[in-house]
Amino acid sequence: MTLVAVQAPAFAQEQTQRAQLVQYGVETDLKALARNGKTVVFFFATWCPNCILTLSELQEKWNDIDPELTLVIADYDRETALKAQYGVTYQDTFVLLDGDAGRVKLWNSGGVKGLNENTRTR
Repeated sequence: MTLVAVQAPAFAQEQTQRAQLVQYGVETDLKALARNGKTVVFFFATWCPNCILTLSELQEKWNDIDPELTLVIADYDRETALKAQYGVTYQDTFVLLDGDAGRVKLWNSGGVKGLNENTRTR
């Protein structure tokens, strides 16, 4: 399945001082992304109404997301090894990574507010 909303992330490319959006694929180097800064993997399913709402909200409120964040969109149905690696058992799940791409925190839904609250450095 192709994630059309992720294939053409025009909302993420309008300005240079914005969070980065990456679609997870076989060549995605999560360690390199995580070493470069705050990285979150979002497990999206095309059949999930909450996931679709989350992507819509991200598009509408992209300016509100920490510009130092990299958001990686992973297909919940296809990325079974990645789900197992991070202990993901539910779609619409976010995983905050440490500098070695290890799991720091996992949460479900919450949209932009949840994304910002769960990635805020203290």
